[in-house]
Amino acid sequence: MTRAVKRVAEAIKTGEKIALIGDYDVDGVTATTVMRELFEQIGYPLQWVIPNRFKDGYGVSKTVLERVDASVIITVDNGIAAVEPARICKERGIDLIITDHHALPPTLPDAYAIVDQKQLDCKFKFKEVCGAQIAWYFAAALGKELGVSVDTKSLMAIVSLAIVADIMPLTGINRVMLIAGLEYLKRSDKAFIKALKRRNMLKNLNSETVAFYLAPLINSAGRLKDASIASDFLFTKSESEAEMILDELISLNTERKAIERAITKDALKQVNPSDKIAIVWGREWNEGVVGIVASKVAEHYKIPAIVLSCKDGICKGSGRNWGDCDLFSLVGEAREYLDKFGGHKAAVGLSFKEEKMPLIKSLLNIKASEQCSKDFTDKTILGTLPFSEIDFELLEIMEKFEPYGEANTKPKFITKGVEILEVNEVGATKEHKRYRLKDGNRVFTAIEFRSKSNAQKGDLCNIIYTISKNEYNDNVYINLYIEEIK
Repeated sequence: MTRAVKRVAEAIKTGEKIALIGDYDVDGVTATTVMRELFEQIGYPLQWVIPNRFKDGYGVSKTVLERVDASVIITVDNGIAAVEPARICKERGIDLIITDHHALPPTLPDAYAIVDQKQLDCKFKFKEVCGAQIAWYFAAALGKELGVSVDTKSLMAIVSLAIVADIMPLTGINRVMLIAGLEYLKRSDKAFIKALKRRNMLKNLNSETVAFYLAPLINSAGRLKDASIASDFLFTKSESEAEMILDELISLNTERKAIERAITKDALKQVNPSDKIAIVWGREWNEGVVGIVASKVAEHYKIPAIVLSCKDGICKGSGRNWGDCDLFSLVGEAREYLDKFGGHKAAVGLSFKEEKMPLIKSLLNIKASEQCSKDFTDKTILGTLPFSEIDFELLEIMEKFEPYGEANTKPKFITKGVEILEVNEVGATKEHKRYRLKDGNRVFTAIEFRSKSNAQKGDLCNIIYTISKNEYNDNVYINLYIEEIK
């Protein structure tokens, strides 16, 4: 970090051109926005580029470098595997500063400086942090080096979105930064926050609303069009511009859901029940949604999943973890057959020649059977809970342990012998179900998203669920969210 900020500070003092290369997911978009805010606060021009998923591919690449005119290039949330781009930068006399958080490849790029907490000689205590957090530390360090006051609180507010969206463990520094960032966002006068509030889309800002509403909205731009739209949404100081961009994001997100549903339907049909890792593919499936589809496939079959889009002999895709597997380590077993590969324990990105598909599927299924537990126990289930014990006092106790997320998951409960009083299909595509459930003398409404259940009115069943508070028309209700019903 010291070497990196000294070089950037020197570039600022001598008037050199500085460029930033980000990434198209929430982490990359927020990291890019943090750096844009930083350079605005410093009062120095910054050329910034978020690669287009479809035209440029991931991270700093030859095509992106062709559009950049600078003597110093900084990456955020990417670059740790950019060996060839680093070589090109060196040939062109460009000092490449990589800031990334992903696991290290066997060969590191020959860059001017690499800021990545997973380097073996790095003494930074917290190894599981996201790219936006690295960008935040960079902003604080550069401000100190320049002797300039940087509003790190407002930057942390943006970073909090990435901590949740990139599935960072909510312990240690991540927990501290998330709580502080969300609290600042709640009081924030940022244009994008005002736009969301005007649309009644931000009643209760917490880790769950970020994960299920804000993150997909921000992600939709990079998945279907261009992630720079999402960065502009977070960065703009104009409320009217924020509202205009929000309209576009809502439209893109609606389109994304439709594409995702269609691909998920096809992907689920490909999986062999005996597979230890699901590896499925489609001809020209939209690359922007394969990561979400992988999550759905992993959740459905309760095994790790990789979903790929194949075109012109090349398969590109994303993987998502399930249970206690280390997906990065697992897929790394096939590294010699992959053209590109990166990620972390919970999620990976990869590409390879289509002809190698059978070999890779066979190898990873063998390795998954060896490395992944066959008897994964969901440790987030606390135990059996009768409906008579569910009340607002219980919710208040649970709220004290928020924010919930990776490594601090929301507690789940089991209630057995519950009677189904009513069941209805809900949602635009009727893929969700709403129940009225009775246990003893208590009745609760429950929702099951993407239902796989055949339970009918009058059935007695066992349910695994979480409990949440729901506010509607100034009234507060307790809702159950069903994970499994049988």
